[in-house]
Amino acid sequence: MSTDTRVRRPGPDLPGAAAPGAAPPSAALTAALAAADTDRIVFDLTGIERSYDALCRELPGVRVRFAMKACPVDEVLAVLARRGAGIDAAGPNEVRQALRAGVPVGRMHYGNTVKSDADIAAAYRLGVRQFATDSLEDVAAVAAHAPGSRVFCRVLTSGEGAVWGFGTKFGCPPGEAAAVLEAAGAAGLVPSGVSVHVGSQQMTAEAWRGALEELGGVLRTLVGRGIRPELVNLGGGLPALGYLDRRGRPLEPPLDKIFAVLREGMTELRRTAGVPLEFVVEPGRHLVADHGAIRARVSRLARRRKPDGEEQYWLYLSCGKFNGLYEMDAVQYRLVFPGHRGTSGPHVPAVVAGPTCDSDDAYSAEHGLVPVPRALASGEPVWVLSCGAYATSYTTRGFNGIAPLPHHCTSSSVRPAGQRPDPASIPVAEEGSDG
Repeated sequence: MSTDTRVRRPGPDLPGAAAPGAAPPSAALTAALAAADTDRIVFDLTGIERSYDALCRELPGVRVRFAMKACPVDEVLAVLARRGAGIDAAGPNEVRQALRAGVPVGRMHYGNTVKSDADIAAAYRLGVRQFATDSLEDVAAVAAHAPGSRVFCRVLTSGEGAVWGFGTKFGCPPGEAAAVLEAAGAAGLVPSGVSVHVGSQQMTAEAWRGALEELGGVLRTLVGRGIRPELVNLGGGLPALGYLDRRGRPLEPPLDKIFAVLREGMTELRRTAGVPLEFVVEPGRHLVADHGAIRARVSRLARRRKPDGEEQYWLYLSCGKFNGLYEMDAVQYRLVFPGHRGTSGPHVPAVVAGPTCDSDDAYSAEHGLVPVPRALASGEPVWVLSCGAYATSYTTRGFNGIAPLPHHCTSSSVRPAGQRPDPASIPVAEEGSDG
């Protein structure tokens, strides 16, 4: 997916940081932000639909299982389900929520390799019949509490090239995957295939190429041992386009190259397996990050002195790490100051921080300075862009007495498509974001 529309650098029309790969907020999202008179997070359902459709065009025939941990918002789940997406669930509570939102259980799998006996049994009772695994102990538990289910083995990757790697918490070494799946078959489960995850917000095509080559080796071993794989789960990691790095420089993932590598890799894996393969992908932030934005407020623009006597500006916002911007330690979000459109007043470099009394609630004071209008006053609105992923799921329930942000969903007319939802049925709600 690519776009020719670029976000401009701070100026009279759109003050804020630039991200060359990202489109400006849609008209519907902009209107909803402008109309808001209190803090909230706004999701553009039409934009999410368009990202889903673009992904399906780039990876034709690949089934999409939305990683709902990225945005466990009922309206988002519902609109994706109507479009044809399924769910990558991390636990039974996510399964329950997805069912309430209208996602068929046949389009869900339990993608978390970390799960208790009770959670396996609960998901099984809810109708889930596909589970990720990565150890002999987990295989035994699935066999005991979800008999006859299908399992796919997650293969360990390095996570290099991703903004958020996963270390060694998930997945088994490639050389052990066959033994895990053999044990699954012996225990009465169906060893359906393999999966991989290259790390969240993966910034290189090479990481995908290396993971696909590893999967090819695993498939050859499986075929050699008489196991006929049916499924290859390509996992998550597809990047969003609107982030800045910790120093405020645009993150520019080579998305077209990533998709080309995936298409080539799938073709090669089909040759390797010698049997028809079903492919699945688990996007999270790729679908929602750039279509969510927070309407926040300026708490204060303050000029303070550092220990060495040098002056430094601090911009304190009404939202931060603990209420909507949890990932601010790794990325910067583009800021828009709508009250300063059409002005040419001076900007000052400021440390952007949230409202809490926690020192982690801030960008880097050394390398993360952001140009902001010098004339900012307490109470002015600020729009925080590309924060649709993990804003609701990571927020605290009341740290420092600050309530979770309510959410609002907006949409605009959608082009005709194979599974276009009835616009009248798209819920537009404003409520607390507990789910």
